[in-house]
Amino acid sequence: MGKCDSCASKGKCGSSENTCSVIVPSYGSIKNIIGVMSGKGGVGKSTVTGILATKLRSLGYKVGVLDGDITGPSMPRFFGINKERAAVLPGKSEEEAKFVPVETSTGIKVISLNLLTEEEEQPVIWRGPILTGVLTQMYRDTDWGELDYLLIDMPPGTGDLALTVMQSIPLTGVIIAATPQDMVTMIVKKVVIMAQKMNIRVYGVVENMSYIKCSSCGEKQRVFSKKSAGEQAEALGIPLIAELPINLDLVEKMESGEVEEFINSSSEYSDLLGNFMRII
Repeated sequence: MGKCDSCASKGKCGSSENTCSVIVPSYGSIKNIIGVMSGKGGVGKSTVTGILATKLRSLGYKVGVLDGDITGPSMPRFFGINKERAAVLPGKSEEEAKFVPVETSTGIKVISLNLLTEEEEQPVIWRGPILTGVLTQMYRDTDWGELDYLLIDMPPGTGDLALTVMQSIPLTGVIIAATPQDMVTMIVKKVVIMAQKMNIRVYGVVENMSYIKCSSCGEKQRVFSKKSAGEQAEALGIPLIAELPINLDLVEKMESGEVEEFINSSSEYSDLLGNFMRII
C-alpha cells in the first residue's frame, strides 16, 4: 500500500538488512489506510473523518478510526463514546501491550489517547519523541482485526507527528480538510505540497463549513468567502470531493451520542461518500 520513494530504507525491504521504517500492525490486517489532513486545527478534520467513517460503515465495510491528533484528540467525543475506555491487555511480550479499541454504535473501531487516559480533559504535556512514540504504538498495537478502511484523524501541520504518520504508516492516500478562507487555503497548501513531495496520493479536498442553509427557504449562503468551493480547490491544485455545511443538528446529535444515525439519514453527506468512492 505504501510509497517507498521517500523511505530511508528504500531498496532494502525484504533483504537481509531489513531496516524498513514502515510499521506493520501487530494484530490484524488493514486493506486501506486513509489520512485526513489539514495545515491547521479548527477546520474540521475530525468531522470529515467521522462522517466518512460512518458512511463507509453504512455500506458494510469494516472500518476503524485512529485519533492521530495526540494533543487534541476529539474522535471519542464525535462518536459519543468518550465515557468509555479502551482495554489494555498483555501483548506478545512482557514489555508490550495490546489495545482493544472501543466500538461505536454501528461497529466502527476507535482508538484515541482520550480512551486510554482516566480523564479526557487531562492535557498531554509531552515532547515530540514521546508523542510520536505513542502515536505509532496506538497504530501498531491496537487489535484492529480485519479492516477494509482505517481512517486516521491526522495531527495538524507539517511537524513531527504528521511526518511520522507519512513515513511510518503505509498510507493509501490522504484527504485534505479545509474551510473557505484564503488564509486557510494558503496554510493547507503546505500540507498538499508536503504529501506530494513524499509521494503520497492526495485524493482531493473536502471544504468544511462551506455554507449554511436557510431553514425557511433552503437557500445556501456562504459565510466565510464569496469564492466557490471549486475555486478554493483549484487554488489548492487538487479535486473537490465535497462541500459540507455548518449544521447545528449535526452538533446536537454528536452531543447526544446519535451522530451516526443522523449522518446516515441525511442526504447532505452523500456527495462525500460517492465522490470519495469514485476517486479511489
